[in-house]
Amino acid sequence: MLSHNVFFSLHDNSSAAIERLAAACKTYLTGHPGTVFFAAGPLADEFERPVNDRAFDVALHVVFADRAAHDAYQEAPRHLTFIAENKPNWKQVRVFDSWVESE
Repeated sequence: MLSHNVFFSLHDNSSAAIERLAAACKTYLTGHPGTVFFAAGPLADEFERPVNDRAFDVALHVVFADRAAHDAYQEAPRHLTFIAENKPNWKQVRVFDSWVESE
């Protein structure tokens, strides 16, 4: 499986803007063929330890069954719409892709 983790830092990082981006993730990025797991949400403010990377506002986590599912998702119209509608507020986007196995 391929784990696709995306961390968004926003220009407008108000609570409302953060909620809008998390909602957009759920609207446009769920239900793609080959998705094994999906989650999106805000930084967990209550976890502030030296090892916590807090340089983001919204996190997206999608696990795909395989690379083919990931590659199809990258070109899917709903994914491209998500980017077009939300990109203007992105200050920084960091993507972490890794191969993963379940227990």
